[in-house]
Amino acid sequence: MKVPIDLTVNGERHELEVEPWVTLVEVLREVLHLTGTKEGCGEGDCGMCIVLADGRPVNSCLVLAVDVAGRRVETVEGLGGEDGGLHPLQRAFLERGAVQCGFCTSGMILSAKAMLDEDPKVGEEEIKRGLAGVLCRCGTYKKVIEAVRAAGEEMGRKR
Repeated sequence: MKVPIDLTVNGERHELEVEPWVTLVEVLREVLHLTGTKEGCGEGDCGMCIVLADGRPVNSCLVLAVDVAGRRVETVEGLGGEDGGLHPLQRAFLERGAVQCGFCTSGMILSAKAMLDEDPKVGEEEIKRGLAGVLCRCGTYKKVIEAVRAAGEEMGRKR
């Protein structure tokens, strides 16, 4: 039995019918073909599947699609500007070599975005706490922290 839901992803409204047990990550990847969101552990431990729901980070492997009906979901694909340019976080990650295998990248970027949207002037300890739920198997934490700090400086200048 499928349930109808309205889901707004990256500013685009989708009317879908999903089984009540289908997770948000499954809908994003398999129905909407937004593959920037990765599924790692499937248990909420690795943070690879983090997306923003109403601006707050959520593990999309633990959230049922029906539970985000009517909410605003943002994935890494939705970060770029209308001109097709990169978000300051995306640009900083590329420029500072904070991307290696790429599996944690979208979770890191979206967690950082939620943090920087609240306060772009965060320090290293706040960045570490804000990204604590995302595991990087390549160990690029130092470069990630540098990238988040640089993006925060750029975002702070634009306010």
